Amino acid sequence: MPEDERYMREALQEARYALADGEIPIGAVVVGRGRVIGRGHNMTEKLHDTTAHAEMLAVTAATEALGGKYLTDCTLYVTVEPCPMCAGALNWAQIGRIVYGAIDPRRGYSLFTPSLLHPKTQVAAGVLAEECSALMKDFFKERR
Repeated sequence: MPEDERYMREALQEARYALADGEIPIGAVVVGRGRVIGRGHNMTEKLHDTTAHAEMLAVTAATEALGGKYLTDCTLYVTVEPCPMCAGALNWAQIGRIVYGAIDPRRGYSLFTPSLLHPKTQVAAGVLAEECSALMKDFFKERR
C-alpha cells in the first residue's frame, strides 16, 4: 500500500496540473520496471480532443518509453476510475494492474462494462480516494 500511495500522489500532482489548466482534474502515471514511464493529465479542452484523457496520454507515453504496445508488467495509477473508452484502451494494452482513487458513479467503466478490462488485469480501488474525490468535487462545485 505505501507504494500505491506514493504513485497515486504522483497521479494527484498530474491532476493538479489539469486543474491549473482549467481541465477536469484527473491525472495518471504508468509505472514499469520500478519507475514512472508515462504521465498524463486531462487535456481535452487544450487539445480540442475528446480522447485526450489522462489515462490515454499516460499509456501513449509509456508505450513510447518501452518501445512496444503492451504494458503487461506495468501499473496504471489514476485518480478517478477509468471510463469505458480508457478501459478499452487499457484492455488492448494488456495493462497488468490498475490502481484508482475515486470511483466514478456516472461514467466509470465498472458501471457499464465491468468485464471490459483484460482478463489478467488486476484492479485496486480506493487508494487516496478522499483526496482524489475532493479535487473533482471542488472543481465541479466551482463550475456550477
